[in-house]
Amino acid sequence: MKNAPYSVEERFVRYVQIDTTADPDSSSFPSSEKQKDLSRLLVKELKALGIEDAEADQWGYVYATIPATSSKENIPTICFCSHMDTAPDCSGTNVKPIIHRNYTGAPIILPDDSTQVITTEKHAYLKEKIGDDLITASGLTLLGADDKAGVAIIMDLAEQLMRKKEIPHGKIRILFTPDEEVGRGVEQLDMERLGADFGYTLDSGELGAIEDESFSADAMTFVISGVSAHPGYAKGKMVHAMKVASAFIDALPKDEWSPESTKDREGFVHPTAISGGLEEVTVSFIIRDHITAKLEEYETRLEEILKEVIARFPGASYTSKVTEQYRNMKEIIKEVPFVTDYAIEAMKNAGITPKPTIIRGGTDGSRMSFMGLPCPNIFTGEMAIHSRHEYVSVQDMQKAVDTLVELVQIWEKHS
Repeated sequence: MKNAPYSVEERFVRYVQIDTTADPDSSSFPSSEKQKDLSRLLVKELKALGIEDAEADQWGYVYATIPATSSKENIPTICFCSHMDTAPDCSGTNVKPIIHRNYTGAPIILPDDSTQVITTEKHAYLKEKIGDDLITASGLTLLGADDKAGVAIIMDLAEQLMRKKEIPHGKIRILFTPDEEVGRGVEQLDMERLGADFGYTLDSGELGAIEDESFSADAMTFVISGVSAHPGYAKGKMVHAMKVASAFIDALPKDEWSPESTKDREGFVHPTAISGGLEEVTVSFIIRDHITAKLEEYETRLEEILKEVIARFPGASYTSKVTEQYRNMKEIIKEVPFVTDYAIEAMKNAGITPKPTIIRGGTDGSRMSFMGLPCPNIFTGEMAIHSRHEYVSVQDMQKAVDTLVELVQIWEKHS
């Protein structure tokens, strides 16, 4: 069944112009109040489609139901989820989306900063997108395809299904979340209110990507204490915490165990922040691996490195703290492999070659899987994310809509 005309392009262009940058330094939820600007708009648009129960709660989550059209009983309720916030790594203020029709493969010079040039040499996936319509920002901001491409795709799906009641499917729940980019996307999520059995996030990249394996993740923080003394009379007394911290970072392996030296299923330890002064310094790390048990090994190794450094600075001391962030969704999804299999079947039905992929990171689905909602991740076309080179193919987004239309029918067929 042909799903065009699509609304995904028009929706995407509007959504990216709403600033929803998350704030990693905020303790509020959502971390930036402006994320609710998009929440309110999405509720309004869902109601305009005839989805009467669309609502945004006090935290900014958007919930909505596409009613079942099938007469079958016991069809699982499926959730489609995307996050509304954008990454703080790059400005998301005053995004100016530009559509490049029928991309030729030539370098794309972004007009507001001509030093920002998107090329096939830097972005190999572009070679597969010749002839597509690409959307970029103007050179001063990120685009926001991560994850407003997913938001637009789900909204287009809602429009398709509300318009074409002859498409057979069970009850579908829509969920849009805030603060995914700062690791808090499901912090206030009400799973009972969501009321879904299985889910899919729309937050992956290349056409055909289906991800059901993510990193497991911890955060580890060290507080290094030195000994303060007047610098004029410090000989034999002062132990500078900043120098201890610097020696600690310098002692980390140079050609392994880091993001810049690992790939595929290789894990890493990554320092993310250092703050403090003479007397006390805090050093923060993220710990990542696809095998959860390895996190503890990494944390022990990291602490041993610090102990060796501390031994060179008599009088220095430290404390450490480990915080669980998320776990590999595969640990849950392996018990219900059909959730992934159905997505692969849907892509094939839509004429797309599936590309099973592992995530060197996490999604809201990583945590929701452990909250009772097995939740693989499906492609949107978002590429070069968290940067001023971010782009998305309109055709990739349209094919994601096609995939979801097929997917809801597959769940109905197999029920």
